[in-house]
Amino acid sequence: MTLIRPASDADIPAILAIWNPLIRDTAVTFAGEARTAGDLARTLAERRAAGRAFLVAAGGGAEGGGGGEGAGEGAGEGAGEGTGEGAGEGGAILGFCTYAQFRAGSGYGRTMEHTIVLAPGARGRGLGRALMAAVEDHAAARGAHVMVAAISGENAAGLAFHRALGYREAGRLPQAGFKFGRWLDLVLMQKMLGPPDIPPQGG
Repeated sequence: MTLIRPASDADIPAILAIWNPLIRDTAVTFAGEARTAGDLARTLAERRAAGRAFLVAAGGGAEGGGGGEGAGEGAGEGAGEGTGEGAGEGGAILGFCTYAQFRAGSGYGRTMEHTIVLAPGARGRGLGRALMAAVEDHAAARGAHVMVAAISGENAAGLAFHRALGYREAGRLPQAGFKFGRWLDLVLMQKMLGPPDIPPQGG
């Protein structure tokens, strides 16, 4: 059984074990510097203070695999290597999903951007969909109107995963990233979390 719950500081080593190989070894994310425990602790604190979710999927070992769940840069970073072992409540960390405001400023206050990462063996089991649903519900309940995915153009699995969840391509930035000696396109996708014809309350 898999438990989706808020991340705690005790989960930091397991989250880094999934996330950092993705940064180090793939072009799924344009980031080049590994995240540290201090970096992630600050991110968790910032998310809590802002009322944003940082959720983990915890459960049995990440056996099996396959599938293309959970991929994209900045918004759906997909799966790297690592196992997520050493987790706390609910068992091993199989993946995580979080979101924050897309850009600074009050005008963007209802537009969010997410990141989703799964352990390799956790893919193809519906965990990516469950994490995304939980994050989208959390954001919508707090007034978010749009969820953005910013995905590496090389991440075909991430693009397909988000399309299957109802995300539509909104734009493409050619050669927006540079990693491993080559230019990388950035694909922006979005999903409306509420009816577009209903104006938000309170401005």
